[in-house]
Parts: sequence; structure tokens; C-alpha cells
Amino acid sequence: MSLSMYGASVPVLRQGLQNLQTILTKAVEFADNKKVASDVMAASRLAIDMVPLSRQVQIACDTAKGCGARLAGVENPSVADEEKTLQELQHRVEKTLGFLSQLSPEQFVGSEDKAIQLNFPGITLNFKGQDYLQQFVLPNFYFHISTAYGILRHIGVDIGKKDYLGAIGGV
Repeated sequence: MSLSMYGASVPVLRQGLQNLQTILTKAVEFADNKKVASDVMAASRLAIDMVPLSRQVQIACDTAKGCGARLAGVENPSVADEEKTLQELQHRVEKTLGFLSQLSPEQFVGSEDKAIQLNFPGITLNFKGQDYLQQFVLPNFYFHISTAYGILRHIGVDIGKKDYLGAIGGV
């Protein structure tokens, strides 16, 4: 049996977000134990010209929900980027997971050939659904989750590869 667009997207994005949630939970515990303000951690970044942890999480969530919405042919929920604390970022991830859980495999049938257009300042990207998933969504999603992981690990949060990968292979 071939891999469906739903199977290649929603479960993968959900797992990545669940792992991000685990990492954020450990960050909250770290902040509490070290008496570091949650908003200070959310504003942390690896380099001065990179966006902070809060934006990394927002973009990962936006990428996941945008993918689900576009491929399923449903409205992409608009979410204001107002999170300033780790707890608010956790809530953002929860809302995104909730949205993805409402999508069904049937909504993705035929989406591999669906025209997808993304408009950014100064550039418009046009894809077929499968290329959108493989060439844009998944690399972008993992980039921002990896960067969030890197920021928190750099701060000193006790996380490792197992936290980033989560349960794999039924383990």
C-alpha cells in the first residue's frame, strides 16, 4: 500500500509537535528550578540575527496547521503571534495539535496534485501538494523545531536526542 498524503503529513507533524511539547515542558521545569523567568527563555535565541524561541515555535505551529488546512481544503485558522512565555507557547502547540486531530484522511485524497500557492513579502511560491509537503513543509517544520531544541539545549535545559525524536519504532 502506498503512503497517503495524510499519512505523510498529519501523523508526522503531530509527532513533531508532541515532541516539541515534551521539550517545552522540560523547559518550564528548568525555568522553575533555576528561577529563570519564562518570558526570558521564550525570548532567547542562538544568534542575534535569528528569531527567538517564541517565533520558532510559532512558525513550527503555523507550518503544521497551514499544511493540514491547505492539503485538506479547509480554512487555515488564524492565530495571533502573541505568546511571550513558555506556558503560552505550550498552549499554542496544544491548539495546533487539536486542529490537526480534527482532520481526516479522506480530506487529503487527491491533494498530492492540488495547486498550493504561498505568498511571502517579495516572493510567491507555487507547488503541487506533494512537492509542497516534501520540499517546503517538512524541511521548514523540522528546521524550526530543531532550532527551538537548539536554543533550549544551549540555555542548559536537560534535553537530548530522545526528546527530539520521541517514541519511534513503537518504543
